Amino acid sequence: FSALPEAPALAAANKRIGNILKKAEAVDAHVNPELLQEQAEQDLYAALQRFVPEADAQFAAGDYTASLQTLAVLRAPVDAFFDDVMVNAEQLDLRLNRQGLLKSLHDAMNRVADLSRLAA
Repeated sequence: FSALPEAPALAAANKRIGNILKKAEAVDAHVNPELLQEQAEQDLYAALQRFVPEADAQFAAGDYTASLQTLAVLRAPVDAFFDDVMVNAEQLDLRLNRQGLLKSLHDAMNRVADLSRLAA
């Protein structure tokens, strides 16, 4: 995974997500699609729905490298999310939903290993 061109950016994003989630209180990995307002959060949610089941199946089969490679396609939607979306929105329901989206991503990305350790 660390040899992939997406690895440094995803590791940095994973570290950022971890820091956001540490500051939040008991984040649930639940996402209400109806509360996804920004295009970037809709795109990230769609990418998670599309690629996480494949990565989970690869993980369950013991193919950890393939699982991480599958998740590497999330780089663009993750980058766009952080560029375009304020996670800690003032509206509680939006904030909790965005944190839940990040928790879902964090859980998927860290099944094999703590990717934040790859961040520079």
